[in-house]
Amino acid sequence: MQLIKVIVLGLLEGLTEFIPVSSTGHLVLGGHFLGFEDAGNTFKIAIQLGAILAICVAYREKLAWVTQGLVRRDREALRFTTVVLLGFLPAMLVGVVAYDNIKALLNNPWGVAWALVIGGIAILAIERRVKRVQYARVEDFSAGLALRIGFVQCLAMIPGVSRSGATIMGSLLMGVDRKAAAEYSFFLAVPTMAAATVYDLYKQWDVLDFSQGAYIVIGFVLAFASALAVVKTLVAFVGKHGFAPFAWYRIVIGGLALALLFLGK
Repeated sequence: MQLIKVIVLGLLEGLTEFIPVSSTGHLVLGGHFLGFEDAGNTFKIAIQLGAILAICVAYREKLAWVTQGLVRRDREALRFTTVVLLGFLPAMLVGVVAYDNIKALLNNPWGVAWALVIGGIAILAIERRVKRVQYARVEDFSAGLALRIGFVQCLAMIPGVSRSGATIMGSLLMGVDRKAAAEYSFFLAVPTMAAATVYDLYKQWDVLDFSQGAYIVIGFVLAFASALAVVKTLVAFVGKHGFAPFAWYRIVIGGLALALLFLGK
């Protein structure tokens, strides 16, 4: 039974981390309804690392270009790195200050379910708002735009809001086209998730539990593989269908969770 829980949660992390449906929300609800206990968040940290690795593999050519460009002091590579780091800065500062409060929210499945529903409605509203596209590439972002998107990303510290959802929807409202918004969300995930993982390790090192190493490895591999599949297909999917399907999915899942919680499940 424990293996089934590990498989479900590993797949949930990978499938939902980079789409606007809240991976954290899914893990909170999934852990609640499956009765999964994660000592020191060891399993969660491992599967998040799997998702981060998926981004690095999927965009390895882009990351190699950036690395080489920084060495050569290429202007576009420097600009790209700057806007990613500026977008990450607000989350880093707020996360350190509000860490304990954020962790407390993870114990509230009711809040997660409501956040899924409300977030889905917000996505539908934003999708219907026509906005002239001003930015078609991440390299075209201004420093101010990156910071504003970074502050919007901080909304995702409320479980159920979705880091990618906040980043992408905030970007769309600020004149970024869908493809660039999705890709910026991917790139911003690397420092944001890596920093959150490292800080989690630092804060919880004394309570980490590696006794079920095989399950941790299975979760890591499943999160990596499923996240890689999502990253490789999301941009094309969004270009054809937009973000409305994710909004309706959030509303259905959130509504179902609320019904089950009301019934005492």
